[in-house]
Amino acid sequence: MKKFIFILFSLLLACQCTQAGQKSGSFNAGDLILEHLADDHSWHIVTWKDKQISVPLPVILYHDGKLTCFMSSKFRHGQQSYKGFALAGEELGQDLKGKIVCVDSDGKYTGQRPIDFSITKNVFGIFIVAIIICAIVLNSARSSKRRQGLAPKGMQTVTEFLVEFITTDIAIPSIGEGAYMKYINYLLSAFIFIFLCNLMGLFPFFPGGANITGNIAVTLTLALFTFFITQFSTTKQFWKHTVNPDVPVWLKLPVPLMPVLEFIEIFTKPFSLTVRLFANITAGHVIMLSLVCIIFIFGQQNIVLGYGVSIVPLLFSVFMMLIELLVAFIQAYVFTLLSAIYIGMARVKH
Repeated sequence: MKKFIFILFSLLLACQCTQAGQKSGSFNAGDLILEHLADDHSWHIVTWKDKQISVPLPVILYHDGKLTCFMSSKFRHGQQSYKGFALAGEELGQDLKGKIVCVDSDGKYTGQRPIDFSITKNVFGIFIVAIIICAIVLNSARSSKRRQGLAPKGMQTVTEFLVEFITTDIAIPSIGEGAYMKYINYLLSAFIFIFLCNLMGLFPFFPGGANITGNIAVTLTLALFTFFITQFSTTKQFWKHTVNPDVPVWLKLPVPLMPVLEFIEIFTKPFSLTVRLFANITAGHVIMLSLVCIIFIFGQQNIVLGYGVSIVPLLFSVFMMLIELLVAFIQAYVFTLLSAIYIGMARVKH
């Protein structure tokens, strides 16, 4: 059954690639991959008979002291302006492509951009994940009260396993027995949020899927949470080790080599959290999409050759899907573990 689901996934992805190739007249693997990984102002579901079926999302813009709100359906695939705004196309360059820009009455770019508070696909995906987390926690809490003194059952079992896992394997060893309770809520929230976002990111081309953790703005925000929590948890001993570490004098004078390196380390930690999560999730998506694109690259040369090699990329896609499921858990675990370690290091005592 699992193999059937993964093969079906690959076939549906192949259909998406075929439709994209038919629409553009010639298949471009790079454009297709970037399209599936990028954020969007609408939730694309499927392309059927050269028509894109998508769910419009709210567009919220602030420009010239005015707040403008409308649905993204007012933009017809980036070709029509609305209330002085338009979706930038390829003619404005890759930096502006897909962004909302200001246009004049003739639809020409004025060189200005509004402040964009729109609910994009990734933002809407975050809302979905947040609702799922709240539903799981509230359901488990009700079940725990109702079955007090009895063995856990259903979703309560999963929730208690996660709490026990994060507490025993991450929080206590990294932060300490007496202090971990102060940070356990954040660590639990970070783990389950990243894990669910990673799972949703496995299907950025399906209804209900969004490439959330494949967006560096999301991973940077998560890393900043860890950064600020870590800084507010520091002790005097931590700053002593940073400013005046216990190393030979020649490493501190006349050039303060070690203090500078210790200070730089404060900022490299959140940077590593940001890039590690973003790069690993994005790389997996690119590999899966690239494998299926091989079919159509060969198909452009010869249709028989395309069908002949199709089985190999599809089988590799199934294999990569299994790897990505494992990576989804591992990356959530690594982010949570490193966050706990950084917090524990900031609480260093004499």
